Amino acid sequence: MTQYDENLPKRTLGSQGLTVGAIGLGTMGMTMAYGAGDEAGGLATIRRAYELGVTLFDTAELYGLGTGSNEQLLGRAVKDFRHEVVIATKFGFDLTDPEHVGTALDSRPSHIREVTENSLRHLGTDHIDILYQHRVDPDVPIEDVAGAVGELIAEGKVRFFGLSEAGLDIIRRAHAVHPVSVLQTEYSVFERAVETDVLPVLRELGIGFVPYSPLGRGFLTGTVKPAAAYPADDMRSWDDRWQPGHYEKNLIAIRELTALADTKGATVTQLALAWLLAQGDDIVPIPGTRSPQRLAENVAASHVVLTPDDLARVQAILPHGAAGSRYPVAMMPTW
Repeated sequence: MTQYDENLPKRTLGSQGLTVGAIGLGTMGMTMAYGAGDEAGGLATIRRAYELGVTLFDTAELYGLGTGSNEQLLGRAVKDFRHEVVIATKFGFDLTDPEHVGTALDSRPSHIREVTENSLRHLGTDHIDILYQHRVDPDVPIEDVAGAVGELIAEGKVRFFGLSEAGLDIIRRAHAVHPVSVLQTEYSVFERAVETDVLPVLRELGIGFVPYSPLGRGFLTGTVKPAAAYPADDMRSWDDRWQPGHYEKNLIAIRELTALADTKGATVTQLALAWLLAQGDDIVPIPGTRSPQRLAENVAASHVVLTPDDLARVQAILPHGAAGSRYPVAMMPTW
């Protein structure tokens, strides 16, 4: 396995002056989606990330299911070095109805302000570095959303405006009202939808890109089990890519990627992250983990160099991404 090098490279996201380490840390799994949370493990992992040079930390109102728990965890972890890191959080869901958490949307300007004030309090900070709209709300014009975030930026409560899972029309319309610094969307060797249309427009407009789920929600770690082996509160129990038929095809791809990684002295996880980094200097993935050891492995991926032949081999193994869809229909973002 490629070992950690203390000099984590820096990257610039977009044209608004946002610079972060080449690999960030997503915190969602510390409180939801992958079974019971582990507060002590989460704190240790976040603090270890800072020691290894990670400066971009990603959270969201949704990740605490309305309680603020995920943002509070991150806020406590970075308290001693808050002004040396970049905190990203998100608004955009209506979390008042437990039966529709993750599908009900609310990006009204008044709600954006309410969520932002809550996030500032939960994080224990006086500003949010990146404020994302978590999902596009078809009932609220994106111009109103961009204007509301622009007001928060003018007030010093937010530094940069981001979008998540937004399509080309939304990106252009938002950017025309207030500069969008970052787009966050799923992207990995498993999920490639952004390559054809989205990435070229981001580069045209000077917008950075933050891939979430860069390890295929854990499939690209090589330590996977069939869907039925996961508990009901673990999203892998219902993720389409883990279901019979798809799981076996994806497992074959992982084995082939692992063989390629072995030739580089790397793990399949490091290969997957290095592949993303090789797609452009304006890309900073945010793999999530609860393990300081896994974190060090992820960070070390920034030093894995892939040749054109290596990239061609990855393309041959997964020419169109993984078998199976990334979300159920009800949760699929609308571009």
